Amino acid sequence: MQFKKNNKAIYLQIADSICDRVLDGTFPPESRIPSVREYAAQVEVNANTVMRAYDHLASLGIIYNKRGIGYFICPDAVKKAHSMRREELLGGDMPQLFHRLQLLGITPGELAAFYSDYCSTNTTLEK
Repeated sequence: MQFKKNNKAIYLQIADSICDRVLDGTFPPESRIPSVREYAAQVEVNANTVMRAYDHLASLGIIYNKRGIGYFICPDAVKKAHSMRREELLGGDMPQLFHRLQLLGITPGELAAFYSDYCSTNTTLEK
């Protein structure tokens, strides 16, 4: 996993990645996700970092732990992840993006055309 060099903690980037996998259907509701150690090995971080991400996701109601069996995706995780990620984007990232677009003189029409092109070539999310 490539971590972004920003001010966001690695455990939060891992949690975001898991939420994205919930949203794209890789981790459907009630499915088991990799153990802390398995996931830590996959993303090449300390198991404590993954444990922190899992604790964070559990506190948000995205995953839950079946003691002795592992972590699972909550039945309503898609709804919760969608709401959380949408609010994060609209409340945090979008104002910065809009400011940059305005500074660069990119019009809403240009942005709409770019987004339309992007959606037509990136069909990873099936609705």
